[in-house]
This record gives sequence, structure tokens and C-alpha cells, in this order.
Amino acid sequence: MNLPPSSSPSSAAASASPTSWFSGILPRGRSDKSGTVAVAAAAGPIRGKNQFRGVLFKYGPKPAQVAFKTGEYKQQVIFIGGLTDGFLATEYLEPLAIALDKERWSLVQMLLSSSYTGYGTSSLRQDAAEIDQLVSYFINKEDSEGVVLLGHSTGCQDIVYYMRTNAACSRAVRAVILQAPVSDREYKATLPETAKLIDLATKMRNEGRGSELMLREADPCAPITADRYYSLCAYMGDDDMFSSDLSDDQLRMRLGHMSNTPCQVIFSMGDEYVPEHVDKKALVKRLCRALGGAEKVEIEYGNHSLSNRVSDAVEAIINFINREGPKGWDDPWH
Repeated sequence: MNLPPSSSPSSAAASASPTSWFSGILPRGRSDKSGTVAVAAAAGPIRGKNQFRGVLFKYGPKPAQVAFKTGEYKQQVIFIGGLTDGFLATEYLEPLAIALDKERWSLVQMLLSSSYTGYGTSSLRQDAAEIDQLVSYFINKEDSEGVVLLGHSTGCQDIVYYMRTNAACSRAVRAVILQAPVSDREYKATLPETAKLIDLATKMRNEGRGSELMLREADPCAPITADRYYSLCAYMGDDDMFSSDLSDDQLRMRLGHMSNTPCQVIFSMGDEYVPEHVDKKALVKRLCRALGGAEKVEIEYGNHSLSNRVSDAVEAIINFINREGPKGWDDPWH
């Protein structure tokens, strides 16, 4: 409830004070000519558990097009989460932010229109367009010297799809890290209801109703259209990039355009979303070959998000960035 000024016992004192009301809650700092309080830079990007220091900003006009950046550096690692993910999506982001800060890199966590429960009414094409908007923001607003894209789970599909668009700003992407690039289709195939739901999605698409929502049974976590369900669950749908039953030619068709971009694949050997019948070692080897010789990192016993192998994840990412990042940062366009 908002009280009128006269009902507040401190109103008289506040009106008598020459300073703004927020001067008591912001740290003391130097004011510029516009009256903005300049807050002294905090030490390090992490304040405490699940507490990041940084800048929250909009990179596009839509409400969801928001990103959070730690560190004020000219090189950025952009984290792109998977289905249902948003900010603070994985346990390794905190130590990664600290490690990147020491290397003079910023960690950027982006929200897409598909973040949280928005994935069911979105698409890889829309995600790719928004990734391009964010990269464009860093190039044009912050004079970025280049970015590295770090995808987790379905965020890996976003990155692969984005790099295939060959958008102008994708030339500023200096390297790519795919953490947990697994097949949504193969996991969904282990669920008894999936086959009939694929049939339903196919029927709706054939009738020109691909943009309409499916039954609640199709996804208990979020509303999902027939187009998106088909993309995630059907053989050779748009999202079907990492399935073990795809031929080498099919994998090259889906992933081969990445061969000109330094790429690291971090695969969790205990990933709970990879069916037991899949030979993980054989799969990650084939994926790396299809990607044009990507660096392979196998993390023994690691789960999907690497919450049980946080230090291994950070070490792999930092080693790769230190090895691949500095090449050609002077001009992202050449």
C-alpha cells in the first residue's frame, strides 16, 4: 500500500533534506554533471552464492530481449541456455564468471523470447535472429573485439543454426563451445506418448495449423505449437542435429558449416538425457568429425548440466578460450 507523503512520519525530515532519498541506500560515489551517481567498481563479478555483480541491459525492443553482463571487457563469452533455462541456468556460471574476469573477458547471460516457458512458441530461426541482435549490440554499442558463443543443451542447436544463417554479425563469432549437445528427439523417443504426438503434430502441420498449440499432454512444462514439437521430436526436424542414428552424411549436412569456426564439444559421459543404448564415446567422436574437427572434451560421470563436475567444465572452457580466443581479435571482420 502506498501512503501519501503527509501520512509518513519521516516526510518532513525528507522534505527538509537537500539530498535525494536514494542517497541513503546507494554507496557513496562521485556524481557527474548529469547528477548520476558513479558507484565505485566492486571487486570481482560474484558477490555471493547466486549473486552476480554486473550490468542488466536490453539488446532489443521486445520485453524478453534482456541480457546480464559481468565485467567491462571488450571480449565476451555469451551463454545460451537450453529449454526452460534463463539466468543462472547452470552451476558452473559463477566460477566461470570469476575465471573469465581474471582473463579480462565478460560473461554474458542472455534471455531469448524462448527462455523459460517461451520455447514452445518460438523457433531456432527466432533464436538465431535474437542472438544476432545481441552480437550486433556488442559490436555497435560497446566496440566488441569479438565473442565466443557457449551453448548448453538446446542452446547448442541455437548456435549451430545461427552460424548457418551466415548473418553479418556472425563474423564476429571467434569460437564456439557446445556443452551437452544431445538429441531431444532420441530422449523424447524413450517416452511412451511421443509417437502419437508426433503423428498429431504432423497432421496439424499438413493441415496448415503448425502455429497452433498442441494438447497439454505434448509438454507439461509449457505451451507448445505443432511446429516446435515437430522440430524437437521428429526425425530430421530442425532441432535434430546430434542424434546417434543420423548417418555421417546427415551429420555433415547439419554440422559441416561449422568447420571454419574453432569449436569445442564438452560431452557429459553420464548425461541423463542420452538414452542408455547410445554409445556416447562413438557419438561425440562422430559429432566432432562432422563439425570439421572440433575439440573433444569427455567429462566422466558428468551429468547434463555438469553440476557435479563444475571445476572440470570451467577448466575446459578457459583452456579453450585461452588457446583459440586471442587469434584475430583486433578486427572481428577480417
